[in-house]
Amino acid sequence: EVQLVESGGGLVQLGGSLRLSCAASGFTFSGYAMSWVRQAPAKGLEWVSVINSAGSLTDYADSVKGRFTISRDNAENTVYLQMNSLKPEDTAVYYCAADWPGVIVTTRPEEYDYWGQGTQVTVSS
Repeated sequence: EVQLVESGGGLVQLGGSLRLSCAASGFTFSGYAMSWVRQAPAKGLEWVSVINSAGSLTDYADSVKGRFTISRDNAENTVYLQMNSLKPEDTAVYYCAADWPGVIVTTRPEEYDYWGQGTQVTVSS
């Protein structure tokens, strides 16, 4: 059974930091690109960041560039999102997603194969 389990969300003040984790199981994690996608209240899905299967290529949405860092540990089947300098507009449910093949990265969530259940991030002003 494929599982993606996010953790690390919570309530943080403006300018604070959080580190999200996504633990994967049930598929060959090292063969998949991994992404973070978020959904703010009453809004659609917004792609946030992607990392290729080897961890050698990353990309970020303009809204988070310079503040967020994606990384992965293929030995631990886990992908991370370090979020710094958080703003109220970062408030959303954050999902991790897996996409095959992992050597190609896409910023289109509709193409992702597996999704987690999400973790809530709330940034207060």
